[in-house]
Amino acid sequence: MAQVLRFSFVLCISLFFVFFVHTSIIFQLDLPIFDHLIVAAYLINCILAILIYTYLFYSRRKYHDQLGFLFMFGSMLKFAVFFIFFYPSYKADNQLETIEFITFFIPYVICLILETLGLIKILKN
Repeated sequence: MAQVLRFSFVLCISLFFVFFVHTSIIFQLDLPIFDHLIVAAYLINCILAILIYTYLFYSRRKYHDQLGFLFMFGSMLKFAVFFIFFYPSYKADNQLETIEFITFFIPYVICLILETLGLIKILKN
């Protein structure tokens, strides 16, 4: 349980820092800071990453040989969430702008990196 809490803490702190940098850059570019579902993108990616990591952590003994596939399923789940909840809003004007893509992609990548590092730690133990 401590490992799950540590992962969650590191993930939340990392995403908070990246969110601050991300919104600062948007502000410097004189663009609307909270457009394109930026808060939802960070929150949903964070929640999904914690849920996926927690599932992997508690499945490590029973499904040790399948953890990689479970991890990939988690990534597919995140893409499904993107296409169900974010993509329709982003494509409402028949264009997927770079800022819209980056708004979802940055927290996705941060979560993916931290989940991968977390999975490596699980597999080592």
